[in-house]
Amino acid sequence: MTSFLQSTWSVLAELAPWLLVGALLAALLHVLLPRNLIRRQLSGYGGAVKAVVLGVPLPLCSCGVIPAGIGLKRTGASNGSAMGFLISTPQTGVDSILVSATFLGWPFALFKVAAAAVTGIAGGWWVEGMKDDGAPVEDEAPAEEAGVESGGHRIGGTLLPKISEMVDHGGELLQSIWRWVAVGILVSAAIEVLLPQQAWLDLAALGTFGAAAAALVISLPLYVCATASVPIAAALVANGLPLGAALVFLMAGPATNVATVGAVYRGFGRKVTAVYLATVIVGSLGFAVLFETLIGGAAVRAGHAHEHGVPWWAATSAILLILMFGSFGLQEFRRWRRNVRADRWSTEQVAAGEPGGRAVEIAVTGMTCGNCADAVETALLAAPGVQAARVDLTGGTATVWGAAAASALREAVQDAGFGTP
Repeated sequence: MTSFLQSTWSVLAELAPWLLVGALLAALLHVLLPRNLIRRQLSGYGGAVKAVVLGVPLPLCSCGVIPAGIGLKRTGASNGSAMGFLISTPQTGVDSILVSATFLGWPFALFKVAAAAVTGIAGGWWVEGMKDDGAPVEDEAPAEEAGVESGGHRIGGTLLPKISEMVDHGGELLQSIWRWVAVGILVSAAIEVLLPQQAWLDLAALGTFGAAAAALVISLPLYVCATASVPIAAALVANGLPLGAALVFLMAGPATNVATVGAVYRGFGRKVTAVYLATVIVGSLGFAVLFETLIGGAAVRAGHAHEHGVPWWAATSAILLILMFGSFGLQEFRRWRRNVRADRWSTEQVAAGEPGGRAVEIAVTGMTCGNCADAVETALLAAPGVQAARVDLTGGTATVWGAAAASALREAVQDAGFGTP
């Protein structure tokens, strides 16, 4: 147990500073990029390239990139542009680049960026050259939820200073991936402590392509964040996995999983989904072999730095990250508890035949994170006549139980800085 805790702390201390720096850089990009950039000129083969250039630095995992990609199509972008964005964006990001360089070296990190860009452009051009199959786009979620465009109380810095907008966005980014980062840290530590090195050496004996194919089979259905997957890959490399196979894990893992494939199928149809999977599979395997051929492991740093002491700045960053993760977890627990209470209260009122059991649902725009949903819920609960409230961030709705009129509910939401179309 002691070895596991020591390994966990080592991984956390090495990852935390760069994760925080990456969040800061992402916040700067969010503030400095023009608000409508992502919606302009995204059509044709050139549009696919622009979508990839825009998507590569964005720190969006597949959970956030799906509504963003479908939102691009809904706002007029071509299927090729949307697909290029969907393929390239989850594979990398400013935070993932810094963490990859820390764990596996800059040559590996930059090669991974190039691989993400090339696969995104290839998939986008492939789809651009296809005839649209006319698949309907389901109303998954507004594009704003994925960070495509600011909404609500943070637009353009007119209601809050730019510095507040940066802090909000950086916090939202970390909150959206904190569970996967935590899982990645724990899995990485467990791999180092529990799994025998011989198992990875046996996999390495399959050769670059064989080990890469095995990593592909494991990573295709698995959800891993681009940042959270890096320490896992580093631990695998340290235990004998070829670097090319680690590259496959870092490309296919963040880009594909069961939920992502299903969303792409619903949004773009069978043909585009087949192109999506083929691009990720062929691209990851091809770049794995190319990396081993051109660079190999000589220039790459793998594994964690097992130092006897942790620098003060790394320890401070790790403690700050632990406190932030604890805050995020507490927020989610409170939200879950309020939802349970709302369900119980509504069920009891309806069973008793009380008019207070009537539910009113209103649409809410501008919510981009859990903090936004909490703010809307707090405002609704403070409105006269409201007995319980529940906010659905993904669906962009709020359900309220009680005797309050819909107009009063909309006014409460607007007073909190959000829209009610």
